[in-house]
Amino acid sequence: MSIIRRRAAARPHRFTENPLLQLALPAWRSRFVGLALMSLFLLLLAAAFYWQVINNAFLQGEGNSRYRRDLEVSASRGKIADRNGDLLAISAPMKSIWAIPADVKLEPAQRQTLASLLEMDAKELDRRLATEKSFVYLQRQVAPEVAARIAALKLPGIHQDGAFRRFYPAAEMVAHLVGFTGVDDNGLEGVELAFQNELTGTPGHRTVIRDRRGQIVEDVEHMRPPLDGRDIRLALDSKIQYLAFSAIKQAAFEHQARAVSAVVVDVRTGEVLALANWPSYNPNNRANRFGPQLRNRAVTDSFEPGSIMKPFTIALALEKGVFRFDSLIDCAPGRLTIGNATISDTHAYGLLTVAQVLQKSSNVGTAKIAAAFQPKDMWEMFDSLGFGAPLDLGFPGEVGGRLRPWKTWRPIEQATMSYGHGISASLVQLAHAYQAFARDGDIVPLSLRLRDDAEPIRGVQIFSPQTAREVRAMLEMVVAPGGTAPRAQVPGYRVGGKTGTAYKIEGGVYARKYVASFVGIAPMSDPRLVVAVMVDEPMSQHYGGTVAAPVFARITAGALRTLGVAPDMPLQVAALPTETAP
Repeated sequence: MSIIRRRAAARPHRFTENPLLQLALPAWRSRFVGLALMSLFLLLLAAAFYWQVINNAFLQGEGNSRYRRDLEVSASRGKIADRNGDLLAISAPMKSIWAIPADVKLEPAQRQTLASLLEMDAKELDRRLATEKSFVYLQRQVAPEVAARIAALKLPGIHQDGAFRRFYPAAEMVAHLVGFTGVDDNGLEGVELAFQNELTGTPGHRTVIRDRRGQIVEDVEHMRPPLDGRDIRLALDSKIQYLAFSAIKQAAFEHQARAVSAVVVDVRTGEVLALANWPSYNPNNRANRFGPQLRNRAVTDSFEPGSIMKPFTIALALEKGVFRFDSLIDCAPGRLTIGNATISDTHAYGLLTVAQVLQKSSNVGTAKIAAAFQPKDMWEMFDSLGFGAPLDLGFPGEVGGRLRPWKTWRPIEQATMSYGHGISASLVQLAHAYQAFARDGDIVPLSLRLRDDAEPIRGVQIFSPQTAREVRAMLEMVVAPGGTAPRAQVPGYRVGGKTGTAYKIEGGVYARKYVASFVGIAPMSDPRLVVAVMVDEPMSQHYGGTVAAPVFARITAGALRTLGVAPDMPLQVAALPTETAP
């Protein structure tokens, strides 16, 4: 018995003979499990095929986001230069500092150093880096030397690219004309805004790969180069602009004026050679680019011009043949009542010729001349001269002034508009209109840009050449002894013009504040320039002949010599006092 037990113990047992495995299982269960496993395998295989072969853009995008980045290559903004090629606005190369917040791993000391170099508050830097965005600018238009110091720190997740910052060499002298750009290099004021589409360029593009530390190691695609913006050549002459700016700045301090503006136009081409305003600002200093000093008053502000409008009324009378150069007008007793209103002169002149009405600036005489024709005739003349609508210079904020429909005019309103009250205009509109006297009765469109010599200039005929010549002779009498503006005389040159003195309107009523102005032509023998000057709220004196006329003289004298215009009047040598014997 023991032998049988020993043999049985020595014989091995197979695993399947275990009694625990002798349970009877249904045959379909094993087949079901096998089929389910096979289906899952095929599903995974199909999903892998779909995501990696058919629609692999998502996975590629996710992979690329780990090591690839598309970067914009900044384009240089076009330069702005004056008619002689002197640069007024250029783009200086700078750097933009940006970050991938998820890759930024900075120690406290590194954060403080970076914030200091960027001239940022440390809390502001932390706020920007805490964003969930994959890309954030830390500072744009950083000086290259500062960017080099940041690059030397080798901070993970901190990158930099090329950028540009606008620089204005002439600063405040041309600020109102040229304007400025914002941090994104888009024009915000002046020519920078007016010609934005031409000046701005098209950014380039490049794709790079990054290592595990977030550092750019190489380009992986061909770079698309940026397309720089087009350069703009202005009609402005920097030398004449400097003369104009210096003259109005001096006048502002002499008369404690609120503001002073000047416009210089070449009447042969309609080009604006100078356009200056005071107060001004430095466009290179962003902290100072706000407030009333930004206003280009010569273009965006309108005012009642006063007696500057009298030559147009007289020109219309001459054109219609109602009056002649030497026709007599009775201006006595220095007052004229129309309805319930009375018009007055500063003096009781008595009988004056039409030429003397303009020379003495008689309101009564001008009103009597205006009464000889219909309101519609005056309105059509003002409209043809460009009053009541913008001149379409392309300049932002340009105003058209105020010219009411003639059907609403009352007799007193026609009378006051004949000498510049009840109508408003900008300084550049007045300079534009005075071309009709400087030229042979026609006017040409003004241009801020340098005109092509081959470009035909078509004028609009307003008065006959004979009328223009007769009014020029009257304007020359205004600056002669006995006129209202002898201080407008320019040594060596025959000049002429008209003064304007008017109350300002505040809140719909006239205030005890003045606008003094003068628009003149030079030289009278062969007109080349129209120069318009406006002084807003002068404190010491307020007449156009004593405040604005001297500014015209200073600007015109320098501008004519700058252009090489020959003198047309002999210089008068003042006699020196002789000593008498004791």
